[in-house]
Amino acid sequence: MPERRLNATAASLLGFLHEGSMTGWDLVATAETLIGDFWSLTRSQVYRELATMAEGGLVTAGPLGPRDRRPYAITEEGRAAFLEWVGREPGPESIRFPLLLTIVFGRHVPVDRLGGFVERHRAVHEERLAGYRRLHADLTSSDAQPDAYGLATLEFGLNYEKAVLDWFDGLAPEAGGRGE
Repeated sequence: MPERRLNATAASLLGFLHEGSMTGWDLVATAETLIGDFWSLTRSQVYRELATMAEGGLVTAGPLGPRDRRPYAITEEGRAAFLEWVGREPGPESIRFPLLLTIVFGRHVPVDRLGGFVERHRAVHEERLAGYRRLHADLTSSDAQPDAYGLATLEFGLNYEKAVLDWFDGLAPEAGGRGE
């Protein structure tokens, strides 16, 4: 099979497989837990990438287990491909925030309806911030040294959610804000 550059989805899966073999179902659950707040992977993407990576020798597929779940393990070739990917300069970030898309066209939405959208999104961000704060407290209150990389990512999440909530606080009433 010709060599191909990894996309972020495949690379993420290989990164998770460094911890040990996992089924597609396990990988989806791991992705939702560890990167789901800032990177989306669909179940179909995961299974498609696993099949492609198995074909390319980056992972090996084990025998079917309970509920027809097949474990995958990273190969040495997969480790090398992951190291090449993770060592590349990351591309620029892109904000995909559906509420912003609605707000940019907000003049076409009744103010009370737009305000409802804003309040529901605000509640999601408040809940996410509270969850990050709990996780941060758990990680930093332990005697064990927290993973510096995971902690740095978590702290980004904390700061991001605070910034989004500050933005909500400053929204004008006609944009669905409280006008605080």
